[in-house]
Amino acid sequence: MSTVHLYFAKASTFSQRTRVVLLEKGIEFTSVEIDLQNKPADFTQTSRYGKVPAIKHGDLEIYESAIINEYLEEVFPQPPLLPYSPGAKAVARIWIDYANTRLVPAFNKFLRGKHTEEQEQGRREFTEALLYIEQEGLGKLSGNGPYFLGDKLSLVDISFYPWFERLPVLEHFRHFNLPTETPRIQRWWDTVRDRESVKTVANPVEFYIERFTKVLGEPVAVGAAQK
Repeated sequence: MSTVHLYFAKASTFSQRTRVVLLEKGIEFTSVEIDLQNKPADFTQTSRYGKVPAIKHGDLEIYESAIINEYLEEVFPQPPLLPYSPGAKAVARIWIDYANTRLVPAFNKFLRGKHTEEQEQGRREFTEALLYIEQEGLGKLSGNGPYFLGDKLSLVDISFYPWFERLPVLEHFRHFNLPTETPRIQRWWDTVRDRESVKTVANPVEFYIERFTKVLGEPVAVGAAQK
């Protein structure tokens, strides 16, 4: 079967998801990092929305990370990153949707809110999402395993993890830390961040602080990037 060709951006949370899937499955792939301010023509022909990640696989051109990741799961089924049974698979997809529609928007509102009221609303929504994950996700699904679905990494874990890599940004700019009521999340994140695939695609804290200083237009405190 032909090699997967990946278009990605280093800072893209959604690219990180797909890169981890490729690495966890041991899929042979080539990659091109895209400057999203200066997109090459072959990329925009593949990714019709002009977003990363996107892949070319044989004659197929696929974009949107959730779709790419499920395609890779079906074409390269080992090791599996979704449960086998339709019911368990549906539950996994519900939690992937929760990451996309609840956690991510709350994170972005908290960090990027244009005024204090919007940021505080984001803080409340993000905290509520974390507590829900602690109790209803890791608390009920994991069976005391280290991952969302138990003893094995899944697309659920991969869907959540990039925003936890960016928690130092919330700490730096919004003075936020994981609530003390979320010990399962902390254990989960300690386990996920130690996987070789995640280490491979991770960016250092300094990268995020510098990037979001430019995005948010806020000054960096002396020594902050050396945390």
